[in-house]
Amino acid sequence: MIYFDNSATTRPHPDVLKTFGDVAEQYFGNPSSLHHLGGRAAQLLEQAHKVAADCLSVRPSEIIFTSGGTESNNAALKGVAQQHLSRGKHIITSSVEHASVYETCKQLEEQGYSVTYLPTDGKGRVCVEDVQRALRDDTILVSIMYVNSELGTIQPIEEIGRLLADYPKVYFHVDAVQGFGKLPLLPGKWGVDLLSLSAHKFHGLRGCGLLYVRRGVTLSPLIIGGGQEAGYRSGTENVPGFVGMAKAMRMQRDGLEASRTHMKRLRNRLIDALSPLAYCKLNGPGKDDECAAPHIVNFSFPGVKAEVVVHALEKKDIYVSTRSACSSKVDKPSRVLLAAGVEEERAKSALRVSFSVDNTEEEVDVFVRAIEEIVPNLVKIMRV
Repeated sequence: MIYFDNSATTRPHPDVLKTFGDVAEQYFGNPSSLHHLGGRAAQLLEQAHKVAADCLSVRPSEIIFTSGGTESNNAALKGVAQQHLSRGKHIITSSVEHASVYETCKQLEEQGYSVTYLPTDGKGRVCVEDVQRALRDDTILVSIMYVNSELGTIQPIEEIGRLLADYPKVYFHVDAVQGFGKLPLLPGKWGVDLLSLSAHKFHGLRGCGLLYVRRGVTLSPLIIGGGQEAGYRSGTENVPGFVGMAKAMRMQRDGLEASRTHMKRLRNRLIDALSPLAYCKLNGPGKDDECAAPHIVNFSFPGVKAEVVVHALEKKDIYVSTRSACSSKVDKPSRVLLAAGVEEERAKSALRVSFSVDNTEEEVDVFVRAIEEIVPNLVKIMRV
């Protein structure tokens, strides 16, 4: 099997699975319980906060564990919107955000908030000057993703953070779900107030994520009840999952440079092989663009339906996707690609390849040979 859909989800690392099993068996007490079993679980949970915080170079008290990226994004946007309603009702985001940010903004608009959706260039990148021009007296939040999940475009997060340092009443949220483990990530240094991660994107387990909340930032909690996670996220904590996520974070942090170099080599190899093909068009950043993440390649075969190619590859035990997994079953061209200026016919035929450190150059070569076999035949069929 060749698995090139790592931006949708990654294979859990064996060490993370073992950690999860060991913690679930030996530390099954409720961390809120007063007895010894609860205390042991609480200590382990506290250690997980410390490890996660260390991986982001922030304070343990600034880490809020959640169920994943979607909850973290919802908690950040709705939490700021509700907590700071009296200060303003204007939010700035981009037109290429993940659905969990984009649809949350649409929901907030229905509740009377004003949202500015920034345009991007042809590579899907936001212009910092556009962020500055969009700022208003009633702006309370800017939410821009770190790495685009479909195009692999790195957004100018550091530059936006520096800009917003002059606007202390405007919070800065970053959806970094596709960035951790692939690129450096220093929210405290970059002026980020809120940041979302999801464990299953970096070889952790599904159902686990976190929201970094900078000290001094106040949010209205999305989930209320028993007051767990400093009152920001009530509910009995998934101790085995969060400990496993912290372990996955530490492994990714320690191996960042090696894995980044490896995935970039795979990306360049794939682009070099696809570029000469007349029927293939690259979407988003090119091979040598500084704004290109190392693990994502998006390309189209105009005139051929992407779903047909996906299923043809699946028959060869090769797995890729058409777009973000959360939107892949929607029978429409990618909203993200259209917003980045990709024409509709080309957007309909777009495929996304996303690597992990487990992939190899040999797998890239097998994939390219499969494309060279499958797509020309489909092009002929479509022309008949």
